[in-house]
Formats: sequence, structure tokens, C-alpha cells
Amino acid sequence: MEQLSATAYVILGFVRNEPRSGYEIKAVVDNSTRFFWAASYGQIYPELKRLAEAGLITGSDSPTGGRKRTIYEITADGEEELRAWLRQEPDTFEMRDEGLLKLFFADALPREEALEILRSMRARRLEVNEQLREMKQKKGELDDPFPMIVLRGGIEFTEWFADWSERMETQLLDSALDERSS
Repeated sequence: MEQLSATAYVILGFVRNEPRSGYEIKAVVDNSTRFFWAASYGQIYPELKRLAEAGLITGSDSPTGGRKRTIYEITADGEEELRAWLRQEPDTFEMRDEGLLKLFFADALPREEALEILRSMRARRLEVNEQLREMKQKKGELDDPFPMIVLRGGIEFTEWFADWSERMETQLLDSALDERSS
């Protein structure tokens, strides 16, 4: 069997506890893992097909309101594959943040415009932090502690990142003042 993508494991993880349609998988991704591992419909549906062909999930028709709908559930082989993947060291460490990418090249802008990148990054992190805190309130404490651990990590990381952005802005402003007074 060819190596599975991370999206395939996202799917296996989400159908492990309850059968779901592709639409439901996307919805649960958007309300949980998207803060650190997103998956689009364009990734989910081809992976559902590959996983079904590999015998790791099974799909059954469950139309609703005249619409075709397939519900997927994990097979014993799928459970085994998910567990094997969980036991491996992670292959990917990737942080994709367009704000950091822009900040990296910000010397192409006047200082005040470059500082706006940091301000924007800080504002976005504070927004996400609020979203995560709302999620934590809605979920309370789950029976499964691991999603809550990840959620707490996200809250702490977004707080740290917002503080870091503010410190870097202050540092750049202070260095600009030092340059002017020299």
C-alpha cells in the first residue's frame, strides 16, 4: 500500500469514534484541527476514495433529502493503520504563517508599514485566542483529555505569539528611536 497522507490520517482519526460523511469530516476539521492542521474538501474526498479502495474505511449510502450521501467508518485494518502511524515519530514539522513570511521580507517597506505587519499578526493571534477560549468553554472538559491538551497548547501559543509580536514591535520602535538620536 502506498504511504498515506496526513489528511488520510485526519480522516481515520475522525471516523474512528463515529461514522461520518465527507461533509461532516470537513465540519469537524474546521472546528478542531484546522488551527494546526487544515484539510479542504479537495483533499478529503480523494482521500476517502483512496482509503476505501485500500480497505481502511467502508462507505455506505445514507441519502438525506434526496441528496446522495455516503457515511464512512473505519475498518479493523484502518484502526491498525492509525495506531501504527500514531506510534511513529512525526515526519512533518511545518509552520505556515503568511504573516511571518511577510515579516521576513518586510525590509522592502517603510518602517511604519513593516510594523503594521506585526500589529496585524498580533491582532489575528488575539482573535484566534478568543476563538480557542470559546471552544474550551463550549467543550468543558472532555472524556478524552488529548484534544483538550492540544486546545490548551493552542491557547498558550496564541497568547505567547501575541506577546511576542508586541515585544518585537516595541523593539523595532526603540531601535528606530536609537537610530534617530544617534
